[in-house]
This record gives sequence, structure tokens and C-alpha cells, in this order.
Amino acid sequence: MFRLFSKVIFLRVLGWNIQGSFPKLLKYVVAVVPHTSWIDFFVGLMVRSISGEQINFVGKKELFTPYLGWFFRLLGGTPIDRSGPGGSVESIVTIFRENKKFRIALAPEGTRQKVQNLKTGYYHIAKQLKIPIVPVSFDYRSKKIIIHPNFYTTNDESRDLKKLEVLFKGFVGFSKEKSF
Repeated sequence: MFRLFSKVIFLRVLGWNIQGSFPKLLKYVVAVVPHTSWIDFFVGLMVRSISGEQINFVGKKELFTPYLGWFFRLLGGTPIDRSGPGGSVESIVTIFRENKKFRIALAPEGTRQKVQNLKTGYYHIAKQLKIPIVPVSFDYRSKKIIIHPNFYTTNDESRDLKKLEVLFKGFVGFSKEKSF
């Protein structure tokens, strides 16, 4: 029901277009750029609903209070403790290893502010687990969501990260001036 609602609202009423599709794999990291507004979260929920794929997200454990935790879990959220050794990367790797099927959407910018370089946690998660990164671009200018082909890490981290950064350049976020 929500999938149909999402298709009607997002695609027909709001006029967005989705190019590409998510792989039918049990595990992968979805890297979404640009992330410039809280609105991106709801765009992501609509895209996930339309795709029919189970894709989770993580949030700091403090968000998962008894009053709000149920809501974030209902939406596919998983709490993480970012304070331990290894921080978020090790916490997320552990979650992947504990689940037979787990996909996660992350914003490599790490913030909704303008950044010059992407953070690399998403890359290290995929590399440790030997799973693909699915790069996704939100382009508010053209109202397109582009789900790029799977990206597999290599032994040349510097080259890999440059390729991914080039792939994400030129897309316009909700807040144009904050776009990567």
C-alpha cells in the first residue's frame, strides 16, 4: 500500500524520476550524495519504498529513546554506539555480520553542510565486508534519483575514492549551495 502511495506522490505528483535499480544482493552499502537537508531522509524513504527493497539506516543510540526508538526502528533504523574503539565503522560492520540480510544507506558527507571531501567510513565498511557500494545521487535540479552500478573496492583506496568522488560531482542537493 505504501509502495503505491509513494509511486503516485513521488513520481506522478512531485514529478521525480528514478534511474537504475538496487541489486538483488543480501548485503551492500548505499552511499547517497548529496545530503544537504533533512528532506533527503524522506526522499530516501520514498525511493526505498518504490524500490521494494529493505534498506536500513543507522542513527546514534541516543535517538532510540523509549519514546522515539520504536518509530525509528519501524522505518528501518538501527542504533549504533559511535563511542567505542573503531567508532561507527566497527559498529556497522558488527551489525552486518550479525544479520544474514542487511543493506544500509549512508551519507558519505557525514553532515548536511558543504564539504570538500567525502568521509570514508562507507568505503571501509564495504571493503572489510567485501560487499559492493551502491552509489546513489539525488539531483533536485532535474528531479532525478540515479542508482549507479555497483562499485567494488580494490587494493588502491586512493584511486577508488577519487572515482567515487568524481561520480558524485555535479549533482544538486535540496540546498544548492551545500551540494558536494
